[in-house]
Parts: sequence; C-alpha cells; structure tokens
Amino acid sequence: MAVDVLGLTIILPLLPFYAEHFGATPGVVGMLISTYALCQLVSGPMLGRFSDHMGRRPLLLVSQVGTFIGFLILANAWSLWVVFLSRVIDGVTAGNLSLAQAYISDVTKPEKRAKSFAVIGIAFGLGFLIGPAISGYLSQFGNAVPIYVAAGLSFTSIVCTYFLLPRSKPLSNASAPRRFAILDWGNYARFFRQPGLGSLLLQFFCFTLGFAGYMSGFALFAERRYLWDGHPFGTREVGYVYAFGGLLGIIYQGGLVGRMVNLLGEKRLAKIAWVVTATGYAWLGYTWTIPWMLTCGALISFGTGSLRPVLTSLITQKAERSETGTVLGLTQSLMAVSQIVAPFVAGLLIQKGMLASWAMFPALVSAVGFLL
Repeated sequence: MAVDVLGLTIILPLLPFYAEHFGATPGVVGMLISTYALCQLVSGPMLGRFSDHMGRRPLLLVSQVGTFIGFLILANAWSLWVVFLSRVIDGVTAGNLSLAQAYISDVTKPEKRAKSFAVIGIAFGLGFLIGPAISGYLSQFGNAVPIYVAAGLSFTSIVCTYFLLPRSKPLSNASAPRRFAILDWGNYARFFRQPGLGSLLLQFFCFTLGFAGYMSGFALFAERRYLWDGHPFGTREVGYVYAFGGLLGIIYQGGLVGRMVNLLGEKRLAKIAWVVTATGYAWLGYTWTIPWMLTCGALISFGTGSLRPVLTSLITQKAERSETGTVLGLTQSLMAVSQIVAPFVAGLLIQKGMLASWAMFPALVSAVGFLL
C-alpha cells in the first residue's frame, strides 16, 4: 500500500495544473475528479462483493493493473478528453483501499483494528510526504515525468502484491449470504437501518465529503490565494504543502492513534477529531499567509488522521463478519459519492472566486459529522 499510495500522491498535486494546461477551468477540473469517482461508485461494491468469494489478493491485482494502465495513458495525453479517459480506466478498477481494509479485518481482532487501520494511514502519510515532493521537484522537467514515475511505482505495487501478499481464503458459498447487485440501493438502505452501523456510515460520508472538497480544491485555492517568491503557488509549492501534511500523518498515525484510543476511547476521540477538523477547514478560508495556512493544515491532518482509522474500525465491528468486504465496498461507494459531489461544488466555488465559501463547505459538513 505504501508503494501504491506513493504513485497516487505523485499525481495528486499535479493533476489540477496538468488539466489547466489543456484548457480546463476549475469547474472542469472538478468534473475530472468527479468522473473518476463516478466510475469508482460502480466498481467499489462489485470489487468488495467479488473479494468476499474469490479472496482479496486477486481483486487487488486487478485494481492495481488498472491504475498502472491509467497512468500510462495520462502521461501520453494530447488532449483533455484523453486525460478524462485515463481517469475513467483508473476509476473503474479502483478499490485498493477498501480491499486492503477488508484484508486487514480478516486477520485482525476487533479491538486491534483501529491500530491496524492506522498502518494504512502510515502508508498514506509516507505517500503524502514523499510523493508530492517528488512531483514538485520533477515537474520542472515536464509534466509527464512525474506521471511516468508514478506508473513505475504502480507497476512495483503489482509486483509486491503478487510476490509478498499471502493468499487470503475466500468465504465459502455456504457461509456467505446473498450479496446485493451493483447500485442495488434497496440493499444499501438495509445497512443504513442497522442499529449503530447506519449512524457510522453517515459519519463516514461526512468525513469523505469534507475531505474530498478540501483535497480537490486546495491546489486551485492556493494558486489564487498564496504567493511564493512573488509568484502564485504551483505544483511544486502545493506538493511541499502536501508533504508537510504527510509528515504530520506519519508522526501521528505511527503510534499516537493507538495511544489516544486507549486513553480516550474510539467514540470520544472521534468527537474531538470532528471539532478540530471543522476548525481547521473554516480557519483556512480566512488565511492569507503561509504560516497560518500550515497551522490549519496541521489541524486538518490531526482530525482526518484520527477519523479515518477510528470510523473504519467502528464500522467493521458493527458489520457481520461475512459481510465485511461488502460493507467496506459500501464505504468505498460513499467515498465515491463524496468525490462526485464535493469536487464539482469546490470547482464551481473557486471558479466564481468564492474562496472562503469553499473552505466553509467542508467545515459545515464536519460539523454535521460531530452532531451525528
């Protein structure tokens, strides 16, 4: 996962500016991210369902191969529609995170899952520390160079999964209940009606909606708000900001999450994290200097670094063992819905010059998560 996330985070600070190179407006950049997420919405539950029967490893390989092909197409794009095509291919096969979480839940006791899921947070932290910094440095040699490096890392992740990850035993047909079909919303509703689980799924949706709005809009927000050496923020500067967030993520999720869960409990830690996250988002919209912007980033990093593993742990504890893959596939779908809606909203707000309103959007969503 560390290798895989590294490839993804190389693309993260580059993609908005790469799309602008082909004439995309902030609204179109939001649509580009939304298109990827729309494909993810269709594939997420399907991959979770298949992995329950076939095992996690084969589906992980399919997902990683799709990412590799998408990167190659993106690096050789000659028009905006080709950029969209690359994201469609990557989105259709996207499911790395939910499949890895399902694998972890298969081999981890319930009381240890929050700490175990924090390991994926460390992978994200490493990716956000190294990947954006690599992207910022390599972008001076051309936009395609970082993308080719990401493709190479994606291929490495395929090799790691094939040779290093043990095969997981799929559930037998006798023990596995009937799964819902793709976009079978009636069965989605069944999970939301389950005591405890429904509220957690709504909280997870609030978390992903706010975070998607923040991540999809920050590069274009920073380009219009901050200056470095007299010029607007670009791939390099945004990459270094993401690297700063990654460093904080490694420090926090490398050991503090488990200790804070032991000290406060998962539910109390979630409440604190919601408040800190909402504060960071709201404050960011009214910053004009880099030090204050980094302060807000630190608050957001703490909040999101707590919420992701804690909410995921609580969800897997409430889900039936035989349906863990399906429920985590549903969380992937909720994430996809968030990444369809939030980037589109963020892009329109930034395009209209409503930068403070862009920051207040994830802040208000986080406030709803706290109330839940």
